[in-house]
Amino acid sequence: MNRKTFKKIALTSLELVAALGLAWQAQAQDAKTPYPSMAPLEQYLMDRNAEIAMARSAAPESISRDAEVMVLGPHGYETAVKGQNGFVCLIERSWISPIDSPEFWNPKGRAPLCLNPAAARSYLPRTIKKTDLILAGRTKAQMIETITAAVDKGELPAMETGAMCYMLSRQSHLSDRDPRWHPHLMFFVSTDPAAWGAGMPGSPIIAFNQTWEHMTTFLVPVGQWSDGTADHGGN
Repeated sequence: MNRKTFKKIALTSLELVAALGLAWQAQAQDAKTPYPSMAPLEQYLMDRNAEIAMARSAAPESISRDAEVMVLGPHGYETAVKGQNGFVCLIERSWISPIDSPEFWNPKGRAPLCLNPAAARSYLPRTIKKTDLILAGRTKAQMIETITAAVDKGELPAMETGAMCYMLSRQSHLSDRDPRWHPHLMFFVSTDPAAWGAGMPGSPIIAFNQTWEHMTTFLVPVGQWSDGTADHGGN
C-alpha cells in the first residue's frame, strides 16, 4: 500500500467516525427533546364544541358563561361565542410555552385560560400573533424576532395594569410530567420577578420572565378548580 492510498483510507475513516459521532449526538439530542419540531397541524386542533367547553372551564361559571370564547382553526384563532363581560376564554397550545420549554411543540398541550378585559386587550394580541406566525410556517427563531420587533415598535401593546387570567381547568395538559399542575391565576406585567418575591423559599409565587418580549408572567396557585373541587396536588 503506498503512502497516498493509506492517507486516503485514513481520511475516509476519520470522516466516517465524525459522521457517526454527529449522528449519535443528534439521537441523544432527540432523546432529550421529545418534541423537536412541530407536529402535523391536525394534531393541535380539537372538536369545536369540545374546545368551547374546555375553554370555559378555565374560570368559574359565573365568569365564563358571559365571556367571549375563541377556538383554534386551521388559520388561527376565531371567535366561536360572542361575550358580554369583556372576558375572553380560549385554549393556548404548546407554542405559547416559555421559549426554552422542551414541550414547546407538544401536540397534546392544552392550556385553557380566561383573560380579564385588561389582558384581553394587551396579552391576547400576542397569543394571536404568535399563533398566526406558527401556522404560517415560521420557525421558533422567526417568531421570536417578529414578536420582539412588534413589541419594540409598539405594534403589540405593553401589558395593561391589572392584566390577569384564570387557569382553573381540571382538563388542562400543561406538560406530560404534570398535566394539570395546580389551579392558578396568572398576572402579566413588566415588573422584575424579584419585586414580587417570586421563587423565594416559601413563596407561593412562580414567575416566567420572558425578557425577549418585555413581559413577566406571575403564577399564583389557588385552592380549588373552576368546578369548586379542592386541589389535591394537581393529579
